[in-house]
Amino acid sequence: MSKNKPNSKQRNILITGCSSGIGLQAAKMLHARGHHVIATIRNPADHSPLTAAGISNLLCDLNDSASIHQAVEATSEIFNGHIDVLFNNAAYGQPGAVEDLSRTALREQFETNVFGTQELTNLVIKKMRQQGFGRIIYNSSVLGLVSLPYRGAYNASKFAIEGLADTLRLELKGTGIDISLIEPGPITSHFRQNAFAKYQQHIDKNTSSHHTIYEAMEKRLLTPGPAAPFTLPAKAVVDKLVHAIESDRPKIRYYVTFPTYLFGYLKRILPASALDWVLSRVSRGEQR
Repeated sequence: MSKNKPNSKQRNILITGCSSGIGLQAAKMLHARGHHVIATIRNPADHSPLTAAGISNLLCDLNDSASIHQAVEATSEIFNGHIDVLFNNAAYGQPGAVEDLSRTALREQFETNVFGTQELTNLVIKKMRQQGFGRIIYNSSVLGLVSLPYRGAYNASKFAIEGLADTLRLELKGTGIDISLIEPGPITSHFRQNAFAKYQQHIDKNTSSHHTIYEAMEKRLLTPGPAAPFTLPAKAVVDKLVHAIESDRPKIRYYVTFPTYLFGYLKRILPASALDWVLSRVSRGEQR
């Protein structure tokens, strides 16, 4: 089926993290293709673009179990008990050297990116088991395949998501529930702005051994527009998402952007020390 043609089979799709970027683009594109979409947001002020586009939206804070349960039950009621697809998109990045990350900073990163995401997923799995089918798609990252310096919390959260998704795929074999991972590299979004806010909240550069590197990091995080080579628009992710939802045989992994293809390939062929050298060179380029 052409990417530009509407899909004839409507699916009930729940998407998290739809205030902007990939989530908002996914909600709009899937709605335009004829699917029944419910988009979740954390801030009530972010509902206007979705409502204006005719897309149903709910509040869901992945740091709050009660909010997660309420969102799933409301979604199930709207969808008459059938949730065909869950797209786990909501996440943020916590910058900072690992030695500068407090227990609180790490906990907050995992509460949203891992614990809340998986709590929501487990509730949806119960619904999908009852109906005998479903698709769960995690928006992971190239940083779930390889690690870059000063992104330790985010790296770890995406490695955790990869592990959970791979395990679920094995445990759900034969249930009719498919698991896919999308692994983007740099994508145009508000990711850097949100990351800078978390950096300011949790990192004290003045007491850190990484002070000079943080100076360069701040410039990168505050740079308007694409700050990394090979940055693609959010649509590049949603194109892969469409295949994961609509294809008769969804893939286990979907790479998006050249860096993901490159690092995925290098991880398979290079010794760990050689891969470390490549990743260090990439990081040094960011710090200039």
